[in-house]
Amino acid sequence: MLRARNKTGLVFFPAFDWAISPTHPEREERLLYTQDQVFEEGILDIDGIIEYKPDVVTKKDVQRVHFCVPDLWAVMTESHFISAGGAKTIAMAVMDKQVERGFALVRPPGHHANRVVHGARGFCNVNIEAIMVEFVRQAYGVNRVAIVDTDCHHGDGTQDIYWHDPDTLFISIHQDGRTLYPGSGFLSELGGANAVGSTINIPLPPHTSGEGILHVIREVVLPILKEFQPEIVVNSAGQDNHYSDPITNMNFSAQGYAELTTLLKPDIAVLEGGYAIEGALPYVNAGIILAMAGMDYSHLKEPDFDPIRIRQSPEVTRWVHKTGDKVLENWRQRRHLAEMYRGDNQFMNRERNIYYDTDNIHETQQETLRVCDACGGALKIDSTARGMKHILAVHIPRKSCQTCLKQGYAWYEEAETAKYDKVYLQDRSADVIKEKTGPS
Repeated sequence: MLRARNKTGLVFFPAFDWAISPTHPEREERLLYTQDQVFEEGILDIDGIIEYKPDVVTKKDVQRVHFCVPDLWAVMTESHFISAGGAKTIAMAVMDKQVERGFALVRPPGHHANRVVHGARGFCNVNIEAIMVEFVRQAYGVNRVAIVDTDCHHGDGTQDIYWHDPDTLFISIHQDGRTLYPGSGFLSELGGANAVGSTINIPLPPHTSGEGILHVIREVVLPILKEFQPEIVVNSAGQDNHYSDPITNMNFSAQGYAELTTLLKPDIAVLEGGYAIEGALPYVNAGIILAMAGMDYSHLKEPDFDPIRIRQSPEVTRWVHKTGDKVLENWRQRRHLAEMYRGDNQFMNRERNIYYDTDNIHETQQETLRVCDACGGALKIDSTARGMKHILAVHIPRKSCQTCLKQGYAWYEEAETAKYDKVYLQDRSADVIKEKTGPS
């Protein structure tokens, strides 16, 4: 019998009852073909690869991360509770040392969901990785976390949630936002005033192949992870960098994904995008599983794999290397950049216009952050969605200092319910959730 070098847990949840439409790329077949491949390859018969059934997340698990407008039930379906629960199940198996590593092959995905949620963006309603990470922090006392997002689309929702958190290193490797949804994830996006440098974006040009992506992992990501020293590493394992994906323009392969996983050594991987349902996903997922388990994946190839056809050009190679050099330069200068950005300000303000492409919702946010040397800073978000609700959301960070704690509660208590449909308080220092409702 074959034996896994690393004991590895798997969760499958295809979400039979949830799809944007029967023919939409984000549908249940994304995982059904993978399940067939896993069974055909006999992967679940390998000693040390264990399948778990997904649990569901609780209301509070979601509220640690999100301000759902007008409430959870308007934003989430049963499938969203189970998808996030699948990630939570795998995290518990890893943290309880039942397995060394775990892969949640679940849908719906989540990395485009922001802290404030009025609807669906990029097929995402809630951020399943962030819900999982904050549960792990609350239940197991984990502090420093690295999230490496290898989906072809920029993980803008995860970036938004951890923009002000110096204890979460968020790295997104993606196709350049000038050429692909959501149009963000540029080198200049480095994190908020109290966490400059903890957000790292690595935008790559279209037609980057395994050569470029693996160069970035080896020469940029791994050195930064070594310096940051996270307690756990989470991979948002999007698979739409594949050369056959119908909605992107990259040239990665199943072998490349397996090698990426071998290099990155994530404790937990969570499936995100990937829409070449038959030609890529079964092979990519099998490769990731074998790599997590520490097993040979050299035999794994797509039927139409042609390394010559997907080889990147010298121009792409030069661009990738130039981007990696700039990322490392920003990382080394992050403290200086933070001082320049913060100046002498006591509060920092940010205005944002957010479009929910899946639900055609326009949101306007006015954000206020207390600049703080001791913690991530109290955060206030005034959010209005056209034709929907006007809310005020107050976030107090996990390791809040007393000044930011008092500021957060003052914002919440002083907010006039006559002005807002709802006022939320997310006190992560005490794991307390509060809300009050206006006259509407």
